[in-house]
Amino acid sequence: MILDYQQIGKNLARRRKELRLKQYEVCERAKINDKYLSCIETARSIPSLEVFLKLCTALETTPDHILLGTVRQTDYSKDDAILLEKFQNLSPDNKRLCLAFMDLLSDRFQEH
Repeated sequence: MILDYQQIGKNLARRRKELRLKQYEVCERAKINDKYLSCIETARSIPSLEVFLKLCTALETTPDHILLGTVRQTDYSKDDAILLEKFQNLSPDNKRLCLAFMDLLSDRFQEH
């Protein structure tokens, strides 16, 4: 899993503009350097988790709102992604059932 820091920066900048805040105003709220925020918004710097959370608070938003759409899966095929999404939507009992079925399939194909 890879985070798209360029998109995170764009999302932070978009939220800042939605609130009609200048960079220095967000920096004052988050207690960070204004040049640092500029670097984060343009993906020239990667914020620590602590700074990221401070920015979310300063921008009156949640981390998931800023992170939405920024996770890229580079090693999954389309079918893998579909399976993962369907699996995530299952109840815990159905997940266990699905895993047991996958184990059964895996064992069966190893025999042949």
